[in-house]
Amino acid sequence: MRRPTIKDLAETAGLSVATVNRVLAGAESVRGATRQKVLQAAEQIGFYGLGAINARVVASRPRRRFGFLLLQPHRPFYQNCAAAIREAAAAMTDMDIEVRIEFLEDLSPKNTAARIQALAAVCDSICITTAVHPLVIQTVEALQAQGMPVFAFITQLSATGQVHYVGLDNWKVGRTAAWAVDHMCKVPGKIGVLLGNPRYRNQEMNETGFRSYFREHATGFTLLEPLQTFESAAIAEEMTETLLRENADLAAIYVAGGGISGALNAIGNSKRAGDLVVIGYELMDVTRSALLDGTMTLAICHPLPQLAHRLIDGMCRATSAATAGGNFTSILPFELYTRESI
Repeated sequence: MRRPTIKDLAETAGLSVATVNRVLAGAESVRGATRQKVLQAAEQIGFYGLGAINARVVASRPRRRFGFLLLQPHRPFYQNCAAAIREAAAAMTDMDIEVRIEFLEDLSPKNTAARIQALAAVCDSICITTAVHPLVIQTVEALQAQGMPVFAFITQLSATGQVHYVGLDNWKVGRTAAWAVDHMCKVPGKIGVLLGNPRYRNQEMNETGFRSYFREHATGFTLLEPLQTFESAAIAEEMTETLLRENADLAAIYVAGGGISGALNAIGNSKRAGDLVVIGYELMDVTRSALLDGTMTLAICHPLPQLAHRLIDGMCRATSAATAGGNFTSILPFELYTRESI
C-alpha cells in the first residue's frame, strides 16, 4: 500500500501544499484552526508524520489556567457541573487549558472572598458560583480593576451585566414553573415555596418570576411566604414537613433553591405523594426516581454540557488579546423533564 504523501495530506485537508508545509515546519503564522484541519486529515489518511503534526499543534496552542469555585462538593449537581467543565475544556482545540476546580464548604462571605482571591492569584480567569454579598462584590470588582476576567456561573452576580454570566434566564424559569403549576393542579389551592437563600440571584429571580405569573394569570391560588432551606437537605425536609402538616389544602410545592432531596424525602414519606404538584430542579438520581414514582411532577434543568462549553469559550475569548474586553454573557434555554420524557 502506497504511503500517503504531503500532496495527499493537502488534498484531504482542502489546503495548499505550501500551507501544509508551514504547519509541518511549525510556522507561527498558521492559524490554530488550520493546524487542526491538517491534524484531522493526517489521522484520516494515516500520514507518517502524524506524531510530529500533533506535537506542532499542541506546542502552538496558547496556554491558560482557568479557576472555578463551585458550591458544596457533596451536592451531585455541582459535581456534574465540574465534570461538564472538565469535558468542555478538554474539547477545546485552539487553546491548552488547565482547569482548577475548587468547592466551597464554608459559604460565609468572608471565606468566599478569601477563596476567590486565592484562586485568582494563580489563574488567568476565574468563574464563581456564589451568593451576592457586599464583601464578595468588592472582591470581584477589585479583581476586575486589575484586569482579571471574572465569570458567574449558574447564578448572576451583577444585575447590570458587569460580571460575565453563563446560565439561564431565571425570571423565565420561575414563570415557566408557575405556568406548570397553574395547568397541572386540578383545583386552585395554596402553594408552598422553598428558597435556599435569597442572596443567590438566580433563586431570587426564580421566585420573582413565579409570583409575577400568578399575579397576572392565576389569582385563585394562594402563594405562601417562602421558607428558607439554607441550601440544606435536612432543613428542606423539615420545612416541607411543616408545610404539609399545617396546610391541608396545599396544592403544590415549588423548590426554587437547594435542598430538593430533603423536600422529596418529606413528600415521599407523607400520604400526599402523587397528589401534590411538585416542581424542582435538575435531573439527578434523586429527582429521576421522584419523577418516575410520581413524587415529583416536573424538573427544570440546566443544559450543563452546552453551558460549560459557552463558559470555557467565553473565558478563552476574555483572555485573548484580540477579543478581550467584550461581553461574554451567555443565556441558554433550559430543559424540562417529566416522568414520560426521561
